[in-house]
Amino acid sequence: MIESLIGFAILLGLILLRVPIAFAMAAVGGFGFAYMRGWEPAWAMTGQVAFDTSLSYSLSVIPLFIFMGNVLAGSGVAHGLFAGADRLFGRLRGGLAMASVFSCGGFSAVCGSSLATAATMSKVAMPSMRRFGYDDRLATGSIAAGGTLGILIPPSVILIIYGLLTETNIAKLFIAGIVPGIIGVLFYLGAVMVAVRLNPSLAPEEENTEPMSRADVVGVICVLGLFLFIMVGIYGGFFTPTEAAGMGAGASILIAIALRTMTLRSFFAATLDSIRATAMIFAVIIGAELFTNFINYAGLPDALSGFVIDNELPVWAVIVFIMLTYMVLGCVLESLSMILLTVPVFYPLMFELEFANELLLDPENALIWFAIVVVVATEISLITPPVGMNVFVLKGVLQDVSLGTIFRGVLPFWIADILRLILLILIPSLSLWLVGLM
Repeated sequence: MIESLIGFAILLGLILLRVPIAFAMAAVGGFGFAYMRGWEPAWAMTGQVAFDTSLSYSLSVIPLFIFMGNVLAGSGVAHGLFAGADRLFGRLRGGLAMASVFSCGGFSAVCGSSLATAATMSKVAMPSMRRFGYDDRLATGSIAAGGTLGILIPPSVILIIYGLLTETNIAKLFIAGIVPGIIGVLFYLGAVMVAVRLNPSLAPEEENTEPMSRADVVGVICVLGLFLFIMVGIYGGFFTPTEAAGMGAGASILIAIALRTMTLRSFFAATLDSIRATAMIFAVIIGAELFTNFINYAGLPDALSGFVIDNELPVWAVIVFIMLTYMVLGCVLESLSMILLTVPVFYPLMFELEFANELLLDPENALIWFAIVVVVATEISLITPPVGMNVFVLKGVLQDVSLGTIFRGVLPFWIADILRLILLILIPSLSLWLVGLM
């Protein structure tokens, strides 16, 4: 127990010293395991983890979905989504900000990456909002917050990794994320309405919607068609989630060819970006596996379970504690690292507590609900200072906007996310309604 706590302290110290998270986790996990078991078992464990992770068939879904999102971003379909959303909300005050949120939700449904959604939509939506006189706070806040929807609305890379870590049915995780994702979009739209009512200077009083070109209409149809193709394929039993990634990647190439908006150079750039992102994710997964093996051997999950059971802590108190832990970790870690670090600790704890009885649910559905709540908490961390990975991505694209401006802009959306998290915790059926229809 004490060894794992020391390991966590050293890990956070290395992160604060700006050591890359993958190397920090691998170093602490490897050295910690060697301290407890010896160098020969530690080297054997490190080699086995790296080998198994690199050749994992289940993890092949990650590069394929990332590639699909990058190809779609390069083919220009995001502009069509934004133009279509602008036609829906353009005549409302703050309509372009609402269109940004709505199009972020649509793009993330086929992208699966929050960071890619935020980076892509910032290039599409920000010029239009600036042209119509939007305050940078509302403009950047709507894009940064809207981008967080990418880790919840299927196909979600984070949900895939969660499913692989816990051996939970990925198809059920996907379907469970749809309603909370829609609620997130609606709450964000409400946040825009409240923000412009309280501070009218954030958005112009009158706006004119930009006309949709034929290419924009085709782009919207392609995105909707690809989302339905993946979802119907999975839930119709035509292919597994892993096979769906390959089908989606192939379909994205066909869409890019049909639209004729993607050059060979941009295709190679999308491929290179996918390779870089995949290498980063796999490095983090390997580091997290090493660290997880160390803390499991040190007995942290068993110690936590024993502490909770011995002190007869109520299940709801444990859930609140876990959510607060995610809020704190979100200040120093990005979403993938948080999931990989915390799920191996918290999942066994919730399993031991048999919290399904408290929620009046069967065990499988209770753990699916827990997954959605964890991912929503992780979503919030993407716009929580001082890290807020989506904020930093936006800052990288919009270098003339300060971090303080973006963080002030995401505040209404952060409050909306907190309200959504509370709602999902109190009403589990919001996450499980569609699962029950499968």
